[in-house]
Amino acid sequence: LRPAWLDRAWQRVLEEVLDGRQVFIVCPRISGSEDDIPSGLPDPSVTELYAYLEDGPLAGLRLGQLHGRLPSSEKDSVMTAFADGQLDVLVATTVIEVGVDVPNASMMIIMDADHFGISQLHQLRGRVGRGAHSGVCLLVTYTDGTSPADERLAAVAATRDGFELAEVDLEQRREGDVLGAAQAGGRTTLRLLRVLDDAELLAESRAIAEQLVAGDPHKTNDWMADMVTETELRANADFLERS
Repeated sequence: LRPAWLDRAWQRVLEEVLDGRQVFIVCPRISGSEDDIPSGLPDPSVTELYAYLEDGPLAGLRLGQLHGRLPSSEKDSVMTAFADGQLDVLVATTVIEVGVDVPNASMMIIMDADHFGISQLHQLRGRVGRGAHSGVCLLVTYTDGTSPADERLAAVAATRDGFELAEVDLEQRREGDVLGAAQAGGRTTLRLLRVLDDAELLAESRAIAEQLVAGDPHKTNDWMADMVTETELRANADFLERS
């Protein structure tokens, strides 16, 4: 959803509330956007957007805000009020990503959606449409439509299949050090293979390697011992380089 459609998005929020349902609006930060915001558009942070909506497009609705800087008692109070139907719209950070079940919430707007990863977007939109009514999730971005982030948004918009999205996420972020101990993505240690393209071959190779290691637990086989040592040294060298 491009900024030009924001007015329609706020109108859709009003329609949902008039039908007796509730809406989440998710922001990537609590206050003060670090990005350049196009003229005439709201700051996509919780405190700024809450004030903008309360006095503007959603004036008259029962709005609440929720983020990590609030005292625990206040956070619990706001979330309880929303769950009990005492609030129409909740403007929040990703604190609502897990542990929140509001069956009456039928709509979510995610501001600056390009700041979120694929798995997080998929997790967030799962918060709506959990009751008798179908859900709708709008992804708002101020980007120009040509960045890698836009590819993520297009992927999320195209499917609700978590496995398919996981493959897209892996394709974009890469598999990282498959042969070592590092957990982060980035540079791969595979020379001739790709995890997505050669998953079956890699799984078969791993099974064979485990059998070989199990058959020689004391590394008496010189060739195998050298291979294991080389892999460990490479992993340690990469760790020191990143440090």
